[in-house]
Amino acid sequence: MSLERTLSIIKPDGVRKKLVGEVIRRFEKEGIHIAALKKIRMDRAQAEGFYTVHKERPFFGELVKFMISGPVVVMILEGENVISRNREIMGATDPAKAAPGTLRKLYADSIQNNIVHGSDAPATAKFEVSYFFKDSEIF
Repeated sequence: MSLERTLSIIKPDGVRKKLVGEVIRRFEKEGIHIAALKKIRMDRAQAEGFYTVHKERPFFGELVKFMISGPVVVMILEGENVISRNREIMGATDPAKAAPGTLRKLYADSIQNNIVHGSDAPATAKFEVSYFFKDSEIF
């Protein structure tokens, strides 16, 4: 077991559906500590920078457009093996393939509009956490 930090984003569709409290409740119910949290509205440059790893993929433009379509909630989750635990709680990217009871199975509409984002690996988590938070904002 290792103590980790990871980034979680409640995407614009999750905020529009008023699922912020439900997502946070789910993390806390699972014993995950929320070390930082804020609601923001990404601009195009910020969204493109965050998703730069997907820049050459055909869905990049639509993803950026979606992520700037409304406010998001960014948070740092902290706990034992939290990267993999968060991914289990979220479920598969495609809600049709997500396990029963996962956030995406319960609330997502499509592969893109899947209400949450979570880092997929320690290196990604480190980049993503530092993209949105200063050390002084983490508790």
